[in-house]
Amino acid sequence: MFRIIILSLLLFVSLSARQELSPVKACPAFNNMKHTKNSHNVQLELSKKYTILDHHKGQNLILIKGEQPSQRWVDDTCFSASLSASNSIDEAIDRIGKESDTTKHTKKYENKNISQGNLLALSWHNAFCESHRNRKECKRSLFSFGKGKYSKKHFVLHGLWPQPRNNVYCNVEKDFINADKHGQWRDLPCLAMDDEIDARLDKVMPGFASGLHKHEWVKHGTCYGADPQTYFEDAVSLVEQFNDSKVGDYFSKNMGKQVTLKQVRHLFDRSFGTGAGKRVEMKCKKGLITELWLHLGANSDDLGTLLKRGKLIRSHCQKGLIDRAGYGR
Repeated sequence: MFRIIILSLLLFVSLSARQELSPVKACPAFNNMKHTKNSHNVQLELSKKYTILDHHKGQNLILIKGEQPSQRWVDDTCFSASLSASNSIDEAIDRIGKESDTTKHTKKYENKNISQGNLLALSWHNAFCESHRNRKECKRSLFSFGKGKYSKKHFVLHGLWPQPRNNVYCNVEKDFINADKHGQWRDLPCLAMDDEIDARLDKVMPGFASGLHKHEWVKHGTCYGADPQTYFEDAVSLVEQFNDSKVGDYFSKNMGKQVTLKQVRHLFDRSFGTGAGKRVEMKCKKGLITELWLHLGANSDDLGTLLKRGKLIRSHCQKGLIDRAGYGR
């Protein structure tokens, strides 16, 4: 039996999968899998036991109580002797993996915990940066060599929000809620996701550079009913489907031009089926289109199907300009 727990790592973990082990050497404990940061220069203590939460590509995600962030990555070799004495790390991880695979390959939407209605918030990054020029994801670099071109011509991910809108911070500790509400996103725990989804998310969510993904997980993802990997895989897939549609193509080819809500909804109907456009809100600020909010139903991975199952919605913004990259219109 699995149940959702959120400790300092805000991560879904099966109770049966948790192990407490002592290290065989005083390894450094890193914030991330790339081992590029170790806040407070934390090292494992041989006299202590640590909870093993996940395993990926020769590394273990562990819990270090009292540290910030409290989830850290260390090499397998830090625990190798201890693990070999308990039937080896491979056997332990294989057993955990089989349990996880069984759950994962059970039809996702048979899980009653999965949110039955979501709002996909897509941001037009050029317009966002007009009023957020100091944000890391909006600053230009002479050495970017083309990085960020995707966000200049496509809608990007703001968030996937379980509905109703007050369904937030599910089982999240108060310290993390306070840090999130004060915008201290980079101090929130790292999320255990594989390199592929990290790369895809970095592409479709420029705010990744500012820790937006951590904020989105803590506030909204914890109410989605799945782990961070599944939550962001679903969100990224929906963004990719949208940008590959006639709607996404229209926006990328008509920057600098005005567009009406009626036109946008018509494009949605052509792309995703009749009635899809009535599930779309257009958000504007100072004459610029800033976001599209897609009200989605449930029980599908297909954006068109989810739109047809979403609720009908009104939109206050009736027309706006598709902002070009760069400041000014």
